[in-house]
Amino acid sequence: MIPTEASLDALRLAGDELADATVATLFERGEVGTFNTLMRYVSTAGAPLPDGLPEVAREYLHVTSAPPSWVDWTEMEKARLFFVDNNVHITTALSFASMPACYLVPHVAQLLSATHGLKYPSKRMAETGQFTVYLMRPDAFESGSRFIPAAQKVRLLHASIRHHLRRENRWDVEALGVPICQEDMIGGQMFFSMLVLDSLHRLGIHMSTEGAESYYYAWRVVGAMLGVDQDAVPKDLAEARRFLDLYMLRHMGPSEEGVELTRQLIELYEEVVPGTFFDPIVSALIRHLVGDTCADWLRVPRGTWDTVVKAVPQLLGVLETVEDKSPLGAWALDRLGQLTTVFELSSLTRGRVMHYAIPEHLRKDYGLSTTVSPKRRWSPPPAVLDH
Repeated sequence: MIPTEASLDALRLAGDELADATVATLFERGEVGTFNTLMRYVSTAGAPLPDGLPEVAREYLHVTSAPPSWVDWTEMEKARLFFVDNNVHITTALSFASMPACYLVPHVAQLLSATHGLKYPSKRMAETGQFTVYLMRPDAFESGSRFIPAAQKVRLLHASIRHHLRRENRWDVEALGVPICQEDMIGGQMFFSMLVLDSLHRLGIHMSTEGAESYYYAWRVVGAMLGVDQDAVPKDLAEARRFLDLYMLRHMGPSEEGVELTRQLIELYEEVVPGTFFDPIVSALIRHLVGDTCADWLRVPRGTWDTVVKAVPQLLGVLETVEDKSPLGAWALDRLGQLTTVFELSSLTRGRVMHYAIPEHLRKDYGLSTTVSPKRRWSPPPAVLDH
């Protein structure tokens, strides 16, 4: 399916019917607080649901308790091994490319500021990191796993945001479409899959087409579990490229919320990196992965590390050579990658498990700027031609 302006416009009018109906009923019956309290005890797949859980929530959890019937488990295992082999690189791409890309979509940046607040980027980063780690565990879809309950809760979280913004008339549906609409959900899926693969390529990581396709396939499964319309989602990397390019052209641009979220993200990771000498590498990595135009929109600081970070692909190439030629070296690097990911996640979560809950209220000071236009387009810099 080739995405068009018309097809993407249609996706802006669609949300997630099942999750939206569930959340609406919980609010109508005043059961959101009860649901959130009891759902803190539902953290693993297959665990008995607690007594007193609202019936509408119980039904939703039953319907969404299993992955799609079409899942190819051989592909999912390939995706898991791809993640294990590249976990530190994927974590880097998620942190320094995928998250800033979200901030490059003005209406998404404003929505994020409404749900988490501009002062707490660590919450969203911790939730995203924890969600990805849950996904790539061998038992992700088995009894006792944490991934399925996390997906169920995130889906309801998205629905609750749609509920609040529309009920309180704090979102211009006519101009911007439904909040967290199908187009934006698929766009987010592209940021966490296709953009990650782009970033690995930019970092000089050698990966097979088969591995890349499997990784993308895993995020298709994630999208299905988060309520993404499978008739609209790109089915392969070629379709994903066309969707991502058109989505970027339609929506990417500068915004004050995007700038502030990026600043907070940079400060957050400067705290994670030990000492202060390497602090500038955070900004340099973001600029390297998203490009100068997007980095300037986000006001990512420039510095001397901008040049140094361009040597990262050569360094990673040396490490890959060691990994290819030495089984012990491969084990050591994989172990280092696992420890790096765990360290980063534990730093963001402060060692706690992140609980996804339905917010009973959004930020009181939230207000969507009326200056944001759905027709605001990204105008790439003109190509430089050699004469």
